[in-house]
Amino acid sequence: MQKPKELLKEVLISGSPNPSSKCTRRTPKTFHPPIETHWQLPPIKEQRPHGIMKLLSQPFKYRWRSQSQKLLLEGTHNPKDDKIVDAFRELLFLEGHLSEKHLDYHTLLRFLRMRDYDLMKAKDMFVQYVNWREEMRIDTILQEFNFEEYQEVRKCYPHGYHGVDRYGRPVYIERIGMVDLDMFLRVTTIERFVKHHICEQEKTLNWRYPASSLAAKKHIASTISILDVKDVGMNHFSKPARYLFMEIQKIDSSYYPETLHLLFIVNAGPGFRVLWKVIKAFLDARTLAKIVVLGSDYKRRLIEAIDPSNLPSFLGGECACCDAGGCLFSDKGPWNDPEVTATLEAMLYTEESEQRKCSSEKSVFGHNNSGFEDSSPTYEIARDSRKYVDDHFFQKLQAFEPMLEDAKEKIKMLETALEDTKLVLKGIAQHVEELKR
Repeated sequence: MQKPKELLKEVLISGSPNPSSKCTRRTPKTFHPPIETHWQLPPIKEQRPHGIMKLLSQPFKYRWRSQSQKLLLEGTHNPKDDKIVDAFRELLFLEGHLSEKHLDYHTLLRFLRMRDYDLMKAKDMFVQYVNWREEMRIDTILQEFNFEEYQEVRKCYPHGYHGVDRYGRPVYIERIGMVDLDMFLRVTTIERFVKHHICEQEKTLNWRYPASSLAAKKHIASTISILDVKDVGMNHFSKPARYLFMEIQKIDSSYYPETLHLLFIVNAGPGFRVLWKVIKAFLDARTLAKIVVLGSDYKRRLIEAIDPSNLPSFLGGECACCDAGGCLFSDKGPWNDPEVTATLEAMLYTEESEQRKCSSEKSVFGHNNSGFEDSSPTYEIARDSRKYVDDHFFQKLQAFEPMLEDAKEKIKMLETALEDTKLVLKGIAQHVEELKR
């Protein structure tokens, strides 16, 4: 196995920042291309398992997916990324940082990119992420937290998802200039709004991105955002506003890295430009490189990235959903398209059924008779360890299948030659008997 440092030398990091950006001084040395490009390679023909391999492949996760669905939701991985993601996963496994839910390819790749493919730095960031999820009960937050004041909050803090960009990424919009902070603090608290923000991030990762991928027929893994800062100035950056900004910025950069594709800040007047000098100090260089600050002449730039039908009228678009209470109340997008959601729900239901079937089959064969309780941390580690070993064993077994087929062919040829030899020997024996007579 290659050492992490040796493997790191093989990783190619390409791309360069926008030369017109005014933030080149703080731009990171390595500026990665959009995350979707990491799995938009030409489709690889899938070989269906047969024989013993078909039997062995049945219990494993995601085998139910068709090739087209797999390419949409999983994407074709870059071989260079595969190598370092596997090394990262093995590093986490060897150090005991096991989490079946968060060791998937896409999650690990996001943390690696955020730390410029430095395995140790990415590991530290990932461990903090897993600990945070456990402390905050993120896996159950959507079921346990009810943001009942949502509609009231949106009236004094207009924000929401609205359509997709030309590539198919979800579009998120905030009208900062229309925020009524006093009313906001009367209808909710900053702590509850931060929880609501986390819920929306989880929904985007687990629902909006998959739905957008199905609709766009390609893998979607990031968001394009628009902040309308009309009439915003230093007076909007009060102590509560600063605290809210810092909390959300910390959560997004630490626990949901590499999910922002591009951020447009529009209607930036003189007041905001003074404020922007202060805000930039709180943002890392990687985030700054993704931000485009525009004045009132922003329409052309937005339409280059987003079709007018997906832009609200207050941003110069042609949206027709404003009659339903306002564009930012509609949550317009593929994630609310009945055809797309029906397909996605069916896929998720099938996945859950396969997982239950897999658990049942393991129980029948004695895999769960280890003496641990289901809720025991030791049991969780044992289960994750088994999954890790099983997956790697299966991958190695697949690599041997072509050699096994080749061996079968050679055995058949040897069997044929043996039969021919038997016939020859039988003929020779008959000839010897005739000579004896």
